Amino acid sequence: MTYVVIARYRTLPGAQDTVLAHLDTVAAASRAEEGCLGYRVHQGTEDPRALALYEEYRSEADFTAHCASDHFRDLVLGKVVPLLESREVLRCAPRGEVSA
Repeated sequence: MTYVVIARYRTLPGAQDTVLAHLDTVAAASRAEEGCLGYRVHQGTEDPRALALYEEYRSEADFTAHCASDHFRDLVLGKVVPLLESREVLRCAPRGEVSA
């Protein structure tokens, strides 16, 4: 199961450095989770406030465990989300695994 998070952070002084530093920490901790197959942070080239997180987990249960982790609750929900202007989480699956 793949999750793509599209987000844009607010134009607050220091917000870019703060958000990216927290996401680097979250990415490293997430990649160490047993069910995480990949976690990459992408930053927009035309709009550096635009972020895309590409997360892949073996199963929905692994994603649920990720969302319950200390690093997710403390850093993502506690520190990153308050600095975001918008956030959308897309649940995706490889073609052929999507039921109509």
